Amino acid sequence: MTQKPIDLKGSSFTLSVIHLHDAPPEEISRAIQEKVKQAPQLLQNAPVIINVASLNRECNWMELSRAVLATGLHVVAISGCNNSTLKNKIICSGLPLLTEGKALKSGESTLSIAKTLLINTPVRSGQQIYARNSDLIITNSVSAGAELIADGHIHIYGMMRGRALAGASGDGECQIFCSNLSPELVSIAGEYWLSDQIPAEFSGKAGRIYLHYGVLSIKSLIP
Repeated sequence: MTQKPIDLKGSSFTLSVIHLHDAPPEEISRAIQEKVKQAPQLLQNAPVIINVASLNRECNWMELSRAVLATGLHVVAISGCNNSTLKNKIICSGLPLLTEGKALKSGESTLSIAKTLLINTPVRSGQQIYARNSDLIITNSVSAGAELIADGHIHIYGMMRGRALAGASGDGECQIFCSNLSPELVSIAGEYWLSDQIPAEFSGKAGRIYLHYGVLSIKSLIP
């Protein structure tokens, strides 16, 4: 019996989403390049989704898309397009359109509650752990080069040397709790700090990282 040439299976991935606003293409390109310089391990040659919800339908889509592609990012799809004129431009450029899930309004909640993902073993370099629609708890150490991603909060009860991205689906109320902070990168809802941006007094200490008016902040876990 010959092996089938392909199998079709469902899977899930975490991708960065770049929200474009009306601005000259060269300005958008410059802003993306600056982000890539700040976090090359996360963004250099990375696959991304482009959200165009803020763009005017009269925008020059071809120029904008060329400006994004010139940065070295790999655009895998476009989201947030509600305008038929812009949709046609995007489809003609050869990029697929995605429909994002409806965002919850304040006060709304989902009926299904995902179980927290609990990891009791060390997280090694090169490993990536994704807690989809849930919190993530690590009771061991996280090596440099490892990556933790959660749509909810992240708790680390050990040495943290890798990357931690909480609120990956855009929830800015999520937080990162860690008993020993020495990470390469921390991020909440797309706002991130590299290691050298974390206040030095928290290095190796217990800390809580959160968003305060859309800006990353940190507090000690031990009063």
